Amino acid sequence: MKLTSEKLPKNPFHASLSQYAAKNQKFFQWRKEKTDRYSHANLVDKALQLLKERIRRGDTLAYFLRGQLYFEEGWYEEALEQFEEIQEKDHQAIYQLGVMYYDGLGTATDAEKGVQFMKKILDSPCPKARHLKFAAAYNLGRAYYEGKGVKRSDEEAERLWLFAADDGNPKASVKAQGILGLYYSTKEPRELEKAFFWHSEACGNGNLESQGALGLMYFYGQGIRQDTDAALHCLREAAQRGNVYAQGNLVEYYYKMKFFTKCVAFSKRIADYDEAHDIPMIARVTDCLPEFISRGMAMASFYHARCLQLGLGIPKDEATAKHYYSKACRLNPALADELHSLLIHQRI
Repeated sequence: MKLTSEKLPKNPFHASLSQYAAKNQKFFQWRKEKTDRYSHANLVDKALQLLKERIRRGDTLAYFLRGQLYFEEGWYEEALEQFEEIQEKDHQAIYQLGVMYYDGLGTATDAEKGVQFMKKILDSPCPKARHLKFAAAYNLGRAYYEGKGVKRSDEEAERLWLFAADDGNPKASVKAQGILGLYYSTKEPRELEKAFFWHSEACGNGNLESQGALGLMYFYGQGIRQDTDAALHCLREAAQRGNVYAQGNLVEYYYKMKFFTKCVAFSKRIADYDEAHDIPMIARVTDCLPEFISRGMAMASFYHARCLQLGLGIPKDEATAKHYYSKACRLNPALADELHSLLIHQRI
């Protein structure tokens, strides 16, 4: 299970930058201008010009905002340079440097350096670092789980994630809550009741991946009494919000229930995603793990191929079926092999 870093938490000292905006209305005016003469590139250029002016006037927050704008635009080398420059004065810059060095964004991967930046946040007594501690603990837990920058330890990863999750506190790391759900459902021996608890907490706090996971736990009675209605409710809501793994499981459900027309229509949209471009984009937007996104796409591709092969809900087309079977194998060979085995034994 390859994990991703926690995004920069919102800063309560300028919640969503609203306090900054109130004092600096001109800076945010570019965001409100929706006329055609402003392309995205022009808007970014305008923002950078205004930030430069604010920096010239001594606005300390503008330094970080410029680095964050670079980061969000994917200009990682520029972001790294900006964060390096202000790290002694800005805890958020320290946090972003930890993410960038650990993930190799704008620089060669240096997990040990990334870990040190996160430990600096976690150990800081400064009140301005407080809102970053849960996220930093999640990232450190990831490092221990993956054994990068530190000696691998599931026990230390679990301890840090439990701290980061803070008993389901919505202001803590919701990502840690969701990862604990995944951790307890995949470790040996599995602890499914704990997994259900943490997925429930994360889902209640808006975690999309956990909402889909809860659907499957209800569906198969894992850690909770089996409840098909609750399962479908969770899966459909998660699917509508963009959870591709939930979408893939709904495709499988429609196929098994012989709702072939619905299965075909639903599966084609998912199966036609471009894996090279869409998986990272969907992961970025939904904060779902790429591993489960590709798994959902593989499920949809396989069942779409099966419908095409047999002419279920769609005219038979074996050539196109082969294309989608191949895509399923490319996306997730183990899952495709498992489904192919079921096909051979005439169970699908």
